[in-house]
Amino acid sequence: MPVVSNTSPILNLAIIDRLTLLRDQFGLVLIPPAVLRELRTDEDLPGTNCISEAIDDGWIRIVEIEDLALVKLLQRELDYGESEAIALALQIKAERILMDEREGRKLAKSLGLTTTGVLGILLRARRSQKITSMKAVMDELKTRAGFRISASLYDELLRQEETL
Repeated sequence: MPVVSNTSPILNLAIIDRLTLLRDQFGLVLIPPAVLRELRTDEDLPGTNCISEAIDDGWIRIVEIEDLALVKLLQRELDYGESEAIALALQIKAERILMDEREGRKLAKSLGLTTTGVLGILLRARRSQKITSMKAVMDELKTRAGFRISASLYDELLRQEETL
């Protein structure tokens, strides 16, 4: 079953040239129209070329939202992309939703969705030996994509990597 993604996992992985980790792990990735708009694939920005290629290749696919009332309700707490991503995940009964934002993850979990963020994707990739170093990729995320990782989470992921 496909997964639904919010903007952050796709964009951050694309910026560090690791977008194919999503295809490797999940096959098909569905996104709502609001996420496509947030990805700004019509602009020449870091990562947009590989996102456009993934859409053209069909493994990232845009799906329309049916329950716009739910999106409006979710927007009381979240931005439009997160709201549409959660609505889409519920609509298709997604296996999981890819999302990094704390409030979005919390709300998605409260609605019965399984969440995974960029760091979870990287840890899965490390376990399957698709990447060789969590430290190197996390550092790249921080420097190239401006991704914020708390020192305690950074250290915890490095400890988990040692047990692999």
